[in-house]
Amino acid sequence: MKLLFDHIEQYYPLSAAAREALAENFEELVLAKGKFLITEGRVCKQLYFLQQGALRGYITVDGKEVTNWFGFEEHFITSFHSFITQQPSVENIQLLEGCILWRISKEQLTRLFDAHHEIERLVRIIYERYYIRLEERYVNAQLRTATERYAHLIEETPHILERVPLGQISSYLGISAETLSRIRSRF
Repeated sequence: MKLLFDHIEQYYPLSAAAREALAENFEELVLAKGKFLITEGRVCKQLYFLQQGALRGYITVDGKEVTNWFGFEEHFITSFHSFITQQPSVENIQLLEGCILWRISKEQLTRLFDAHHEIERLVRIIYERYYIRLEERYVNAQLRTATERYAHLIEETPHILERVPLGQISSYLGISAETLSRIRSRF
């Protein structure tokens, strides 16, 4: 839990009372590779902090898995649209490695918002950072070439080639496995 609170301090400093309230409501979760945090069609009721491991978010289009994002250590993870709106998720979140996570329910978090406005501010900042990453992903997909997208991915997450199957990386980049192979040969 120390890593969680060290990470939170980078977002927004909390009072001792708010830290204690969060500590009482976060629960540790250890899951094996291949498990799912959420599957499409179900409402996401948990916000997670990834302490250790890797996972991905993907949607299914015409029976094909399309990877939208990857999560690694020190990321907050959820199906944000489903979590915020409490509507069924359109995405799946699957563990690529065994993971250690900390989770808190939407219900618990809402109660904490009422009791500790600084927690509400903290979560707003987390949402803002998520939005920024989402916009960067959109701009990356629309304005960069496949080679530039790959270079950016390697620059931002150099460990990704060791932790994620190439087929999922090519799906994330929006290119075929063959195109990814050609691009990688030039690096």
